[in-house]
Amino acid sequence: MIFRTLLLLAFLTLVKARIKTPAKVDVDQLRSDFLNLEDQLWNFVSGPSDNQLKENDQIEVTLIREFEKFGDKIQQVLPHDLNHGLQTLEGVWAYAYAYTDLRAIYALYETFRRFQALQTAEGRIPSPKQAWVDLTKAILDDPKNSINESLTRLHYVVEQKNLFVESEKEIEGDMLCNSHQSPQQVLFSLYNAIALTELKGYTMIQFAYMLKRLYGEGNFTTESQIARERFQERTTNIIDAVKSAMSTTSRDLWKCDPKRHVSGETYVEVTQLLQGYIQNEVDLNPEGTCRENCAEYTYTKSHGCFQNLWCRKQRRCHGKVINCKYVDSDMWVCPADNQSRRYEYVEYENGRVLGRKQGCRRGTSKVDSWWRWLFWHCSYCFCLCDEQGVHSDRYINLRASIADIKNNRVVTGLRFVKHNRIIHLQIQEGKLLPRGNIDVTTVHWVPVEEYKITDSNVANAQDYHTLTWEKRAVDLDDLVADEGYVVTGVRFKVIGSHLNFEIYTTPFDFETGQLIDPETKSMYKDNPNTDSSLYKPRTRVRLTNPDISTRSPSPSLPDSKTDQYIEFTNSDMDRDAAQTTVPFLDAQPVDSLQPVPLSGAGIFHKGQKYFGGFIAPKLITYDFSKHLQIAFPESEPAVN
Repeated sequence: MIFRTLLLLAFLTLVKARIKTPAKVDVDQLRSDFLNLEDQLWNFVSGPSDNQLKENDQIEVTLIREFEKFGDKIQQVLPHDLNHGLQTLEGVWAYAYAYTDLRAIYALYETFRRFQALQTAEGRIPSPKQAWVDLTKAILDDPKNSINESLTRLHYVVEQKNLFVESEKEIEGDMLCNSHQSPQQVLFSLYNAIALTELKGYTMIQFAYMLKRLYGEGNFTTESQIARERFQERTTNIIDAVKSAMSTTSRDLWKCDPKRHVSGETYVEVTQLLQGYIQNEVDLNPEGTCRENCAEYTYTKSHGCFQNLWCRKQRRCHGKVINCKYVDSDMWVCPADNQSRRYEYVEYENGRVLGRKQGCRRGTSKVDSWWRWLFWHCSYCFCLCDEQGVHSDRYINLRASIADIKNNRVVTGLRFVKHNRIIHLQIQEGKLLPRGNIDVTTVHWVPVEEYKITDSNVANAQDYHTLTWEKRAVDLDDLVADEGYVVTGVRFKVIGSHLNFEIYTTPFDFETGQLIDPETKSMYKDNPNTDSSLYKPRTRVRLTNPDISTRSPSPSLPDSKTDQYIEFTNSDMDRDAAQTTVPFLDAQPVDSLQPVPLSGAGIFHKGQKYFGGFIAPKLITYDFSKHLQIAFPESEPAVN
């Protein structure tokens, strides 16, 4: 029996030794550091006897210098103001109520910091004893704004008024894409603000008790221990509350529509992939006959220009002519002012108008169908033109965009850009630091690959993908890295007729901030599911009679989900004469207010009904909730 017990104890000891406690986030590490410092300082102030405490010893200066060093450490690790990243919570009543006490403690700590500097600056004479005593009274005994009273009110809001839950409701609503942070990041910023303010308040309380002990006003060991127990209880409650909220809060970060759309800045376009095109039936078949009807010509080409009629006045389609239909015999055509369109509008004799009739600078042309030998009607058809050429930017980069992993860089942002007529998904990178931090001085957008489709060493389907009528689908996915990995790159590849998104991921050590063997252990992650899969095939996001994306009077909203796809197509016949390729691609930079590593990334569609919308990138920010720890020496949590 004794042997079994010893064996069990040995086994449990071995298991416990092999269980690794996850590394702490910055504020939890600071709390742990101060608790260790606190023990050392209490030993320091408890050591000398009363007759050794003489005024010229200036032992209180030695004490406050240690608090100043710790304050410097706080400033170095978490330098931002109290409301950094929390502006989106200003409309939350519970936060506004809590902010009053947060700001009061913050202000008192700044006073404490200034007092520290006055005592420790080189050549300065320390303040008289009464100034030190007054400081302890401000910390402990202020009847209106004592730290203990402020902390009590603060935690009433956290626990009884569900501060984190109410904040989650706000940021998961309309503010989702306005905060420049993922919703979970906002909650994490709120946790940092509360936990750091708690820590600052606690350091001042312990300093006050230590100073009173030095001045012989009492022992204060009991008061110090009670303060520590309350601090631990409040910390436990805060972490439980924020972890519960963060576990259900989105980590997606994406961009709202801008106040004003600007081509090349806030969006880029695939141009003239499929464009409305008017051609007479006589030119749509090699025999030059008019024996069929427009609907018969679903996939053909322009075979000529009969008697140099209307076809001579317009830019001919030298590619595929697709999905023709008959609208009416005769029409007035308003030619476009620029090369991006063929027509501004088309008005038929039956009154139907394709596009917006808003004047015609170049003047309209009358286009009439005709009869041949009384039997055959040579009708003008409205078709789609799929023509590659100088006017059609339809190329998507297939080369990988990888961060400088040799120098510990990771991806921190994404955006679509068009360069040399090729659309790229550009990455922003920054150097990874310990505990999930990013060196902001290293954050920059990595230049896209410098090449053209006409270069001799560049090939279609290898370096870039050419969109066509047959190959114009884009897979929409949210991709999340495996546990312990971060995103270090992105790329598109082709699966069948679809562009498929991939993320490049690399293992890392959260505590040290180092990528682990990035050149050998990095790997791609994707979702290779297709619309023809037997089990849960991809579903299509369909655009209903889409107008030009930028004409929408309402802001675009996400309307896709992972494991779907969307096809580039032409704009609606009636709304735009099918002259524009939609959807557009959102070119706004998607990056975080405070750069963070990413657990994943995605491609999605946002829009409104009857508009083309935008294909856009999203970020999936790193989940910091797993690293939140109470970090009290006597209660270090075990990891299951």
